[in-house]
Amino acid sequence: MTRTRAPLYFAAMAALILAVGFLQSWNSALSILNMGLISAIMALGVNLQWGYAGLFNVGVMGFVALGGLAVVLTSMAPVPAAWAAGGGRVLLALVVGVIAIVAAALTFKRLPKGRIRGAVIAAILIVGLWAYRTLFDPAVAAIEAVNPAVTGYLGGLGLPVLLAWPVGALLAAGAAWLVAKTALGLRSDYLAIATLGIAEIIVAMMKNEDWLSRGVKNVNGLPRPVPYEIDLQQADWFLTLMHKIGMDPVTGSSIFVKLLYAGFFLAVIVIIVTAMELALKSPWGRMMRAIRDNEVAAEAMGKDVTGRHLQIFVLGAAIIGFAGAMMTTLDGQLTPTTYQPLRYTFLVWVMVIVGGSGNNWGAVLGGMLIWFLWVEVEPIGAWIVGLLTSGMEDGALKSGLIERVAYMRYLTMGIILLVVLRFSPRGLLPEK
Repeated sequence: MTRTRAPLYFAAMAALILAVGFLQSWNSALSILNMGLISAIMALGVNLQWGYAGLFNVGVMGFVALGGLAVVLTSMAPVPAAWAAGGGRVLLALVVGVIAIVAAALTFKRLPKGRIRGAVIAAILIVGLWAYRTLFDPAVAAIEAVNPAVTGYLGGLGLPVLLAWPVGALLAAGAAWLVAKTALGLRSDYLAIATLGIAEIIVAMMKNEDWLSRGVKNVNGLPRPVPYEIDLQQADWFLTLMHKIGMDPVTGSSIFVKLLYAGFFLAVIVIIVTAMELALKSPWGRMMRAIRDNEVAAEAMGKDVTGRHLQIFVLGAAIIGFAGAMMTTLDGQLTPTTYQPLRYTFLVWVMVIVGGSGNNWGAVLGGMLIWFLWVEVEPIGAWIVGLLTSGMEDGALKSGLIERVAYMRYLTMGIILLVVLRFSPRGLLPEK
C-alpha cells in the first residue's frame, strides 16, 4: 500500500507546486520548492533521531542555527583590522578557557571525593575564569570597535561556500555530542530539556556575540555557489537564451538561479535518503529499530544502547546542521533573530509526524507538504475571507475576520496535525 501511495502523494505535491507556478508565479513556485527541499532535509535529520531510535530532540532550532553560523565562519572573508585589534587575544582566551575546564575535569577524576577536591576544582575554575575574562573582554571590545557599521567582527576563512555545508554538519554534530554525552544516560525527558536549553543558548550567543557573527546587525552578502542575477543579465549567452525562449532576462535570471539551487538541494536529498535507506536495511538499522522498540531486551542481548543512541543523535544533528547551512546560503545572509522554535522545531516535528515517522520518504513528503501549506495557507485564507466578507456590511465581525487572517497559518497546522493523528496516526507514509 505504501509503495502505491508514495508516487501518488509526490505527484500531488508536484501538481501543487506547478499550480503555484501557473496561478501565481514561477519564482514563487521555485522558492517554495527550494525551502521545501531544505525543510525535508531537516525532517530527515529529526526522523533519523526519532523514527530510528525514539530520541526526542526539541532543540532542532539550535542545530539549524549552527549550520547558518558555519556559512559565516567558513565563507566570509576575514577582517584583517579586526584580527589585528584582538583576534589573537580572543583565540588565546578560548584556549585558556578550555585548559581550565580540562584541568578541572582531570582534577575531579584523580583526587578522592571530599572538600579538598571541591576546593581545588573551585580554585582552578575561578582562576581560569579570571584569566579568560581578562584576555577576552578587551579583545572583544577592540574587535567590535572596528568599523561596526560594516564589519565589527572577525569574519571567516574566505573558503568556497559549499565547504560550509559539511562544516555546518560538523558544528551541529559537535554540539549534539556534548549534549548527548551528558543527557543520554538519563531519562528521555532530560534529553528533551537539554536540547531545548542548548538551542536557546546557541541562538542567544549568536545574537549577543557581535565579534563572532555581528549579532543582531546580521551578516549580509554571503557568497553563493550559483551566479548572481545581475551577472546573468549581462552575459551574452544568457541574453541569447532568454531571447530564444521569449522570456524577460530579469525574470529569467531569477528563475535560472532558483533552478540551480533546486539542483543542489535535490542532489543532497538523493544522497541522504539513499544512505539512510541503505543504513535502515543493514544490520545496523535493524539493531537501531530493535533498541527503539525495546531497550531492555536489546541491552540484555549485549547491545550498547547508550552508545548507539549517541551515534544516531549526532548523525541526525549533523543532517540538521547541513540543512541549516544550505538555508543560510540560499538566503544570502545570517539573521539570528529569525531563528524561532515555532519555525525550526515545532514545524519540523509536524513534518515528521504528518509524513510518517520512521519512513525517510515520508519525512521528505511531510517537509514539502507542510512547508507548502505554511507559505500558501495565508494568501488562500485571505482570498476565502475576502469572499465571505464581500457581502457583509462594515463592522466588528467583518474587520475581525480580516484582521485574523494571519492566524490561518497556525490554525491550519494544528488542524492538519489533529486530522492526521486521528485518521492516519502513523503518518501519510507509515514505516514499513
